[in-house]
Amino acid sequence: MSTSEVRLYLISYDITDPRRLQRVHAFLKKHAMPVQYSVFLVRLSERRLVSLLAEINQRIDPRSDDVRAYPLPERCEAVTLGRLYLPDGVHLADPLLGGLLGDGEGDEELREPSPSCDKNGESEEAGEE
Repeated sequence: MSTSEVRLYLISYDITDPRRLQRVHAFLKKHAMPVQYSVFLVRLSERRLVSLLAEINQRIDPRSDDVRAYPLPERCEAVTLGRLYLPDGVHLADPLLGGLLGDGEGDEELREPSPSCDKNGESEEAGEE
């Protein structure tokens, strides 16, 4: 993957100090979309991800805090249970984000999982019959 190719990343953290926690959370809210309190979704290049993580690193204590960034495959969806982050009537124009977060419809129903995807976004069920 080129360092300028844009893709989705899931960023999560476990910060032990309340002040650092507040600083990291506020910082990430400016650069990414929160999907849970300590989990964010962001779409950016690998180059920008490295820069973002360097800025987060200045706000944490690496001896006790944990920050992780997971690249997400293009064609995977998430199964969601319970309350969705997006309020009713809010729809995402980005099809990648919409597939991961839901579109606010059918919040009470369990969504059918999409086929599992490998690290390249290929369906693991492909070829199985």
